Amino acid sequence: MKPPATLEPYSPDPRQSAQESGADLRLPQRPYQERDLDDPGPTKNYWWVWLIIFGLIAFGCYKLYDFENGKKAEVASKKGSMRVREIPVVAIPARSGDLPVYLQGLGTVTAFNTVTVKTRVDGQLTQVDFHEGQFIHKGDLLGIVDPRPYQVALDQAKGTMAQAKGTLAKDEAALRDAQVNYVRDQELFKDQIIAKQQLDTQLATADQIRGSIEADQAGIEAAQAAIDSAQLNLVYTKITAPISGRIGLRQVDAGNMIHAADTNGLAIITQLQPIAVLFSIPEDQLPSVLQKLRAGAHLSAEAFDRDQRKKLASGTLLTVDNEIDQTTGTSKLKAVFPNDDYALFPNQFVNIRLDLDTKRNEVIVPAVAIQRGPTGTFVYLVQDDDTVAVRAVKLGLSVENDVAIDDGLKPGDSVVVDGAEKLTEGMKVSVRNVTGQNAKPLPPAAQAGKHKGKRSTSE
Repeated sequence: MKPPATLEPYSPDPRQSAQESGADLRLPQRPYQERDLDDPGPTKNYWWVWLIIFGLIAFGCYKLYDFENGKKAEVASKKGSMRVREIPVVAIPARSGDLPVYLQGLGTVTAFNTVTVKTRVDGQLTQVDFHEGQFIHKGDLLGIVDPRPYQVALDQAKGTMAQAKGTLAKDEAALRDAQVNYVRDQELFKDQIIAKQQLDTQLATADQIRGSIEADQAGIEAAQAAIDSAQLNLVYTKITAPISGRIGLRQVDAGNMIHAADTNGLAIITQLQPIAVLFSIPEDQLPSVLQKLRAGAHLSAEAFDRDQRKKLASGTLLTVDNEIDQTTGTSKLKAVFPNDDYALFPNQFVNIRLDLDTKRNEVIVPAVAIQRGPTGTFVYLVQDDDTVAVRAVKLGLSVENDVAIDDGLKPGDSVVVDGAEKLTEGMKVSVRNVTGQNAKPLPPAAQAGKHKGKRSTSE
């Protein structure tokens, strides 16, 4: 442990002391030496620094040049390999065929006839003779109303008829008697035995009896009408089907009182064979349809499901509505279908295809072969040397997956349908078929034979 340091006496700063005393403390100045401007004086040499900088710049330029040359060589090698490598594609030859011209519309299936079965007489429903959802024929028994009141009315009418006939017979006998008496009175009047008044009275009696006979005949006719009415009401106690079709759910059970004025009937029958479809087309397409109908053409109609994939039924166009709907700008058309297999059901949503015409001998290619670019539509044409060429085409009618070519191709030209995204003009290709085997496309003659008689659109 060090001993504590000894305190030294305070010694004031001589400059401070001098300042306080007023003495001049300025430092002694060196004598100024004039310098010649032409004298370069002492300098330091840094030439080795600039040499290093220029060396680095030269080395960077060399590396950049070497990198660019390597990149160009790589691109050139890739282009060379692309020219040599064959791109696998699928090609299909263009064919000559027919394409249908048709209109499409959204439609709703409606029953050709719909009937609400009602009773025509009042009474108690004693019997129901159908099952819900049953297919029935015209004239089938559906139910029975209690017939006893109407049988009584028929018997009463028959009794009135018998009474009227009896009265008629009585009056006819009286007429014969009056006529005989009148003839006798005429002889007596000639002999001046009876007065003229008695003869006239006998004639009036005969005329009165003739009037009674006419009234009796009218009574007989009224009685016959009452009999016919009673018989008809008795027939109406049996409720029968007015049309053939499918009957719906039962709306009245047996034992209930039913009336001819009831709003709801016994059941509803819808006719399913044939069946109708109401569909709409734009008003701009209506003239072509009317032109065909005026010429007497029978336009065929086909019904497809909601996805337009499955064909449901085939039929014919029946008629066109007599006005255009101003709110939608469409016209309603009605087509009729036999519906033999009950594929169509009332209120079902369907897509209708109405055939108008058929384009003959069109050059047809698949829609996937059509490519689009800044210059328009084109296809990749496979040439004889297995290279592809860009061929501009003019499109025509399009039907589902087929497209008609108005200009640019001829039947037998092979067009690429798969692998076109990798192709450029003049590129070498390896054509393969749909099974994946490397093969050339079929000759045009074989393709024509393959598609002979086949419709251009898939059914």
